[in-house]
Amino acid sequence: MTIVVFTMRIAAGAAKPASNDMVNDTQTFGIDPAAGHPERALALGYAPLAAHDGIVALFALDATLAKLAMGTRDPMVAQLRLTWWHEALSALGTGRPPAQPILRALSEAQANGAALAQMEVGWERLLAAPDDEALSAFSEERGILFAEAARLARAQDDVVAAARGWALADLSRLTVDAGLSARAGALARPLLQRAAAQRWSPAGRFLGALVHVAQADLLGEKAAGAPLRVLRLAWHRMSGR
Repeated sequence: MTIVVFTMRIAAGAAKPASNDMVNDTQTFGIDPAAGHPERALALGYAPLAAHDGIVALFALDATLAKLAMGTRDPMVAQLRLTWWHEALSALGTGRPPAQPILRALSEAQANGAALAQMEVGWERLLAAPDDEALSAFSEERGILFAEAARLARAQDDVVAAARGWALADLSRLTVDAGLSARAGALARPLLQRAAAQRWSPAGRFLGALVHVAQADLLGEKAAGAPLRVLRLAWHRMSGR
């Protein structure tokens, strides 16, 4: 009982600064990097402080691309806006620092713009009805988010399964298409299982925490922010498991 109470106090203490930081990040980037998910905000709060701004900008980029791909009614308009991001990311680091806040933060963090431009390709695949092959490609392209976040955090963890599994599980959560949600979730489960079984380094535990959040979302047994879910994240932060 003492261990449980102590761990829950750690979880509660960790959640407060992460939440406050996310409010500020939303004001900075004009979009919620945690996509309105309290446990994702907590997980991102585990990222190394030195890499915080760049990592949050990466997730703000992903949230922006998701909103364009899934929240724009006209596919042609969505494609035009996504193409703008592809070109802007491809040009990152080749000229003057961009005025757009997300791009500016990525530039300052020395993010790999050419690699991040492939995330846009993944999101663009969803503008048409994606089959399982397209979903697999989407998971690899969107998964660049994890690879770049690990690089900025200087984490040496293997993030391939985590990246692909998280990309698909989060799509399953976001989409209103029940069929797409079910297919994405089914593809995500074995990848997340593999990623959750590894021991994450201190620098990479924010990514491991996101894996556990995605698994819990797919199970749907408890609501996000439930005490046992937060307790699980606190244990992962301490143990890497």
